[in-house]
Amino acid sequence: MRTANTFEVLAEPTRRRILDELRTRERPVNELVQILGMSQPGVSRHLRVLREAGLVDVRQDAQRRLYRVRPAPLQEIDAWLEPYRQFWADRLDALEAHLDQQASTGKDEDE
Repeated sequence: MRTANTFEVLAEPTRRRILDELRTRERPVNELVQILGMSQPGVSRHLRVLREAGLVDVRQDAQRRLYRVRPAPLQEIDAWLEPYRQFWADRLDALEAHLDQQASTGKDEDE
């Protein structure tokens, strides 16, 4: 079985929701089942995909398996996105300057 890349894994909304739920603390499968309103096998399939992609870790605690987010792959995505954030920040700054100019020009015309 081919392991999916991180973007393919994160494209699925349920997996993103699972990561959101695991962001604050580790959780057992049954808790995720209740939160998501899904079947245990369905949640387990998503957790398996997340685990194979390296986005979550699992540890055994007595009879429970606790899942938690692995930050490293998400940090890699964040680093990859950084230049694009700057790209949009520059354009938003230009839009803001344009709108400010339009607003000040419009005020002069109204007077």
